[in-house]
Amino acid sequence: MILQQISTGGCQSYLLGCGESCSAILIDPALPQLDRYLGVLAREGLRLRYVVDTHTHADHFSAAHELKDRLGVPAVMHRNSVAPYADLRLDDGDMLIFGDLRLQAIHTPGHTNDSMCLHIEDRLFTGDTLLIGGTGRTDLPTGDPDALYDSLFNIVLKLDPATQVFPAHDYKGQSSSTIGREIAENPRLQQRDRAAFAEMMQHLNLTAPDHMTEALRTNMCGGKTIEQMLAEAARKVPFMSLAELRTRLLEGGDDLIVLDVRERSAFEAGHIEGARHLPRGQLELRVNQELPDPTLRILTVCEFGKVSTLAAATLRELGFRRATALDGGMKLWREKGYPVEEGAQ
Repeated sequence: MILQQISTGGCQSYLLGCGESCSAILIDPALPQLDRYLGVLAREGLRLRYVVDTHTHADHFSAAHELKDRLGVPAVMHRNSVAPYADLRLDDGDMLIFGDLRLQAIHTPGHTNDSMCLHIEDRLFTGDTLLIGGTGRTDLPTGDPDALYDSLFNIVLKLDPATQVFPAHDYKGQSSSTIGREIAENPRLQQRDRAAFAEMMQHLNLTAPDHMTEALRTNMCGGKTIEQMLAEAARKVPFMSLAELRTRLLEGGDDLIVLDVRERSAFEAGHIEGARHLPRGQLELRVNQELPDPTLRILTVCEFGKVSTLAAATLRELGFRRATALDGGMKLWREKGYPVEEGAQ
């Protein structure tokens, strides 16, 4: 069996491959590693058969939806998952077969109600149910400390102590553990009384994960992340450097419209000399009046270079084929000491 562990910060994903059939399964993929997964598959000569999320993640963005669309493979989750993009929903005990390998789902609610562990040979991919030296938290949506107690003490910890444990998260540089080691050393598992375990889990006082709201929105509903939208927009437009714009302004040409898409207060506080003002929120509504000639070259500008990228992509979709975005924004323009002017347009 081919096993590749791929880290994204503290998040862990796993590529399992059958060398005989050249087929593979990807577990808990993270969106920032999308190109890496595709590269590893190509390097190993593997074809992806399934992409599996062990649960609805609240701390990172799953790549399952994107991989499903790109490669035409089923996105797999537990049947309790609300993710609309999941094609194949597993019950406790269901198996996925790829080549000569068989991966069995074990429903282990607690961290979330759709959490499952994935068992193959002597390995257990535990998602956030069991971590190395810890467990998944139970204070996020659908978490339940009593259910986690049952999943751990009545299911997971009854497996062969030699079973290797591969969690979805590790922040201490440890790639794996074993059931036996966790029983002996994991401090949370020393609370073997149900009430004491639940009490401990309810008073961990953990901070909310970064990007939790966006992660839950995208992973539960199948929406796009802000980074995805920005990346898609960036693929549709060219960019102009700050230095190039400064040179063009000094030369005094009239073949470029600098369009500031920030809100009025930001524009009036300081903008590039000669810039025109059209807030991004009004772009589609006012573009015909403000920019009647679609053949003009338009350079969009914002504070940090992100909203202007979205605006330039929108302009191109509207037919302004020469729309360009500034590589950077007014913040960097000011930091370089380039001149600004204040007041209304």
